[in-house]
Amino acid sequence: MRSYQLNFSQKLPISLAEAWDFFSSPLNLAKITPEDMAFTVTSDLNTIEKMYPGMIITYKVSPALGIKLDWMTEITQVVEGKYFIDEQRFGPYKFWHHQHHFKAVEGGTEMLDLLTYGLPMGIFGQVANSVYVASKLQQIFSYRKKKVIELFGAYSATET
Repeated sequence: MRSYQLNFSQKLPISLAEAWDFFSSPLNLAKITPEDMAFTVTSDLNTIEKMYPGMIITYKVSPALGIKLDWMTEITQVVEGKYFIDEQRFGPYKFWHHQHHFKAVEGGTEMLDLLTYGLPMGIFGQVANSVYVASKLQQIFSYRKKKVIELFGAYSATET
């Protein structure tokens, strides 16, 4: 199986505690996912529940042509205020490992996403990645970047 890696970085004009509070809540993921993906958390979670190792989260997602797919991820690691990792247990990918890292920087927080994924169907999966999947993931993270700016404002380092 061939694997692919994408990295995304964004600075936020909010404290590390605020960033962690928002991104460690599974229900907030829908707020920063493109509407055309019809992303819905189907797990029975409450609005104050934070991620913890072993947490299973289920979703419905429509990545293409309005076809709804079930997706299940597990939060495998959490280090409060530093990072968490989600891994697919069931869904459209053969392999999905997504690291979310946070660190305080001057004037806010830097967020780094390291995504490693693989697709099923051998050569057909490789073609699908070249033709659609990689660019769709880029679009999703670009959308997220814009939504995060809408929610928290644009980052600008303060000069000392």
